[in-house]
Amino acid sequence: MSQATKRKHVVKEVLGEHMVPSDRQQIVRVLRTPGNNLHEVETAQGQRFLVSMPSKYRKNIWIKRGDFLIVDPIEEGEKVKAEISFVLCKDHMRSLQKQGLWPEAFSEVAEKHNNMNRQTQPELPAEPQLSGEESSSEDDSDLFVNTNRRQYHESEEESEEEEEEA
Repeated sequence: MSQATKRKHVVKEVLGEHMVPSDRQQIVRVLRTPGNNLHEVETAQGQRFLVSMPSKYRKNIWIKRGDFLIVDPIEEGEKVKAEISFVLCKDHMRSLQKQGLWPEAFSEVAEKHNNMNRQTQPELPAEPQLSGEESSSEDDSDLFVNTNRRQYHESEEESEEEEEEA
């Protein structure tokens, strides 16, 4: 199987299906990534330990601080006590909360994380909608906004004044 095909299947698996943790599995939050495909995590009870990333996720799925995972425990592990079995995205978290399977300790953390993401993403100013096809082709509100770059907003009034002065 080629690398592109493997990546396609892994991403489809992670984004597509909603997984419910079994009795042995637990939901954890990523605290940091020390390297070598290891991640330091924290359980809802406050216990911290390392988890390993299986080879199918390596170079295909990226995990960052604050993400939530479902992990399988490893009995023989001293430092590395679990292995990642599933990476949870926002949709998975919402469905687990609706089912009542989400740990209470993480519900506040997830809300703060979502609120911080909303605050860091600047919203584009809403422009009046024009009738016809012109409004749909010129509407850029659904485009990605790079928050690492300074945003410049140009209006038609400023450009008209410059043309009249010249």
